[in-house]
Amino acid sequence: MSYYHSLELKDKDFNAVVEATKEALSKEGFGVLTEIDIKATMKKKLDADMNDYMILGACNPEFAYKALQAEDKIGTMLPCNVIVQAGKDSVEVSVVDPLASMQAVRNEDLSEIASTVNDKLKKVLDHLR
Repeated sequence: MSYYHSLELKDKDFNAVVEATKEALSKEGFGVLTEIDIKATMKKKLDADMNDYMILGACNPEFAYKALQAEDKIGTMLPCNVIVQAGKDSVEVSVVDPLASMQAVRNEDLSEIASTVNDKLKKVLDHLR
């Protein structure tokens, strides 16, 4: 089982895709709590060069609350990470698969929540097509 879903967008501007991804997340009820610019961080910390790579920490408050009620330590797996990374001729957007990550928890109450969040995250990718 894969731990993510992904979409490759040809000939797109990285920053435009980041903004479009934030808009798509919003349409599905997610807010972006964190933005981590991995390219800038690796340059600053390691003087290493790499392609543009942004991690967006997305949270849907309704489902995060439900998950926390079902399993109080689930916060170790929140928020849902979404990455936007530049390739040579494309930009790839990848979202976590909550069904895969929640398997480790072994709490049946989380299955329905994870399934719904998974569907919403796949819709985020659909909005970007």
